[in-house]
Amino acid sequence: MPPTASLAPQALDTGPARPLPSQARGKPAAAAASRNWQRNWQRESARAYGLGLAPALVVLAAITLLPLVTLVVVSLTPLSLTDPAATFHFEQPAGNYAQLLQDQRFVDSLWVQAKLSSVSVLLQLLVGLGLALLLHSSSRVVAGLRTFFLIPMVLPPIVVALVWKIIYTPDISPMHALLEQWGWPLRSLIANPDTALWAIVAADVWQWFPFTMLMVLAQLQMVPRDPVDAARIDGANRWQVFVYIVLPYLQRTLVVCALFRLIDSFKAFPLLYVLTNGGPGTVTEVTNFYGFIQAFNFSYWGYGSAIAVVMLAIIFVLSALVSRLGRAKGDAHAR
Repeated sequence: MPPTASLAPQALDTGPARPLPSQARGKPAAAAASRNWQRNWQRESARAYGLGLAPALVVLAAITLLPLVTLVVVSLTPLSLTDPAATFHFEQPAGNYAQLLQDQRFVDSLWVQAKLSSVSVLLQLLVGLGLALLLHSSSRVVAGLRTFFLIPMVLPPIVVALVWKIIYTPDISPMHALLEQWGWPLRSLIANPDTALWAIVAADVWQWFPFTMLMVLAQLQMVPRDPVDAARIDGANRWQVFVYIVLPYLQRTLVVCALFRLIDSFKAFPLLYVLTNGGPGTVTEVTNFYGFIQAFNFSYWGYGSAIAVVMLAIIFVLSALVSRLGRAKGDAHAR
């Protein structure tokens, strides 16, 4: 038997191996060194990420925050381009905002904006939702129709405005020519104070309902089939399946669509500029158009900037309300 074999049982009888005193002292030190190394590595990583993001953050601040700060600063002055040196001061920083409260034309523009935004967004949601439900199929013909309905959304706004300018001009409009042949002559919709705003609403809905349709179609792909099939087996009709099963899955998508379109409706400038230029009178003069007139027609940049700041505040408040409504609906659906 080799000598090493006889020594092995003796080594086992001595119990578990104990670290040498120098090794016992070295373990805590090694752990502390490891923790220090990890902290240093995390600190250096964060520093590297910060340095890497710094150029993008500077550019982002330059193109977003700097114009916003400039807008707010200018709104606190009576700046006018007819005499910019004498009007850029802060003697009455709230003067423009106090004047807005007494400006009836500004108040009227807010009401026109409210009518345009509310009706336009509501119709876009209804039309987009309805067409999405009709076009929710894997048929090639339906896929072609979906692509066809997306065309208005990808057109430049100025092209959409020119298309509807032709449609609403009686001398060159195919719609007016067709109605006249049928014995239903129609006055210009954009020259009539009673119909001008709703003519713009129709053009805006035509351009932007595909956005809601596209979003709802994407969400419909995520609706599980099991509850739908179970409801149909239990005898539910299509309306009941839609209201009680499909619609809860679409609520958050519809809220997002409403939020995006509500914000975007405040920027419906090309349609107004090309179709009615704010008229007849001021019936289609929304708030952003009134601010444009004050800034660029009358050179009251301070007053126009104050109008823009008020619009920005309104958009923030509306966005917060719609987002809170969406979260409440989502939480209720989750429960």
